[in-house]
Amino acid sequence: MIVDSDAWNERYLARDDLVWAEAPNRFVESECASITPGRALDLACGEGRNAVWLAGLGWRVTAVDWADAAIDKGRALALRRGVNVEWVVADLLTYEPERSSYDLVVLSYLQVPPGDRSIIWPAAASAVAPGGTIMVVGHHSRNLHEGWGGPREPAVLYTPADVVATLDADGGFDIVRADEVQRPVEIEDGTRATAIDCLVKAVRRR
Repeated sequence: MIVDSDAWNERYLARDDLVWAEAPNRFVESECASITPGRALDLACGEGRNAVWLAGLGWRVTAVDWADAAIDKGRALALRRGVNVEWVVADLLTYEPERSSYDLVVLSYLQVPPGDRSIIWPAAASAVAPGGTIMVVGHHSRNLHEGWGGPREPAVLYTPADVVATLDADGGFDIVRADEVQRPVEIEDGTRATAIDCLVKAVRRR
């Protein structure tokens, strides 16, 4: 079942600590650490782990999520880390980022149906400045039956080819990576499992 912002708020409010890890996503970290800081846009930022990490590297970050409880936790995390982030509570289906304005746009585990992706992904791509990077990481379609964790709703899963099709339709990107990647996960009983993710990194041509 696909959840809404109220359900996400309930999830974030159900515990005082962070739902997700405080450290950035491993793929965002590995793919973005070497990019020269500028303006960054973190869409569906959740509790802000990627946004706060980027701000710590010197990025000027705008972080957007539709769950105000998540944004509140992001603000608290930024305060603990001593960094500045612009926090925005907004529905990505209606949010309009500044076109051609960001040196990095991150979409990390935004798992929504194809109709929603057809609105959000092109808007995210349009926000990338010439020479800028877009980074998309999410649960791969194969993870449903072959990987660990993630949503159980097939419609919200996708492949690198799905992301690349959107960027190709934009017509302005060179694809740097479009891969299926594996993510080791330590589960509650102390054993390790493997999640299958989708990773796409592309640069807008100057």
